[in-house]
Amino acid sequence: MTDRGISADLRRELEAALGDQVRFDEPMSRHTSWRVGGPADVLVQPTSENALATFLALWPEEAPVHWIGLGSNLLVRDGGIRGAVITSKKLPHDLNRLDDTRVSASVGLPCTALARQLLRWNLGPSEFFAGIPGSLGGALTMNAGAHGHETWEVVESVRLVTRKGETIVRAADTFEVAYRSVTGHDSSWFIGATLSFDADYVPSRERMQALQDKRRTTQPLGLPSCGSVFRNPPGDHAARLIEAAGLKGRRIGGAEVSPKHANFIINAEAASAADIEQLIETVAGEVKSQHGISLRHEVRFLGDGR
Repeated sequence: MTDRGISADLRRELEAALGDQVRFDEPMSRHTSWRVGGPADVLVQPTSENALATFLALWPEEAPVHWIGLGSNLLVRDGGIRGAVITSKKLPHDLNRLDDTRVSASVGLPCTALARQLLRWNLGPSEFFAGIPGSLGGALTMNAGAHGHETWEVVESVRLVTRKGETIVRAADTFEVAYRSVTGHDSSWFIGATLSFDADYVPSRERMQALQDKRRTTQPLGLPSCGSVFRNPPGDHAARLIEAAGLKGRRIGGAEVSPKHANFIINAEAASAADIEQLIETVAGEVKSQHGISLRHEVRFLGDGR
């Protein structure tokens, strides 16, 4: 490794082994839902688990590795990311029924596609997955949820890949799971999960459609955002607190607190990552000042500088 970027020899090895599955000095603005972010030294888009294992075997053990899904709930700073970024979005979107109540799914599968197929199989609770932006991998990483349910409620076990490219299986109860938080998988990444559903629960197409309609009418879909920026504090909603603080429509540079949903920050006009991060800090500061409540962000920050 060099101070910035990779050596010519390693670059040649990666290109020979992975072809167009690897890119160098790749702008992360192309791979995040906020459409901002400086370049990653290396971006890897494996199309198979074998390709993923090949990359990890070649990549120096001391060099940084970062894993992302579809790039939602992620802010990449303008200085970019040192080391390698692996994205799961081109991994197979596998979903297989195992028995009457269980399925296996790969992490590249979009949550909306997962919800639709589970509904066809009459498995639930599953409608809530339609309200989660991004892929199953991201949902597993942060215990994403919507409409009163969370991802890890239905997780039986997970498959992970280690830093050395080895695949392991672990039961759900070996992790510490909380609201928007999952710990216990350092130096390994989710690549699949077995999900188990309630045999007595009857999912409803009408319920899922109503949830999707509510999302369309209350959230700024179609505009660059990360989904919800802040976690809901106990007994309250971040959006209510932000709106009550008079922050809807507040702008810094090209970043704006959505006039439609106060817990969304949108890239309204060629925002930089620094604009967005400063606005996040401003919103949290105003809510703390006016309500005495410290908001915690759901957003994951990666990269250098502001």
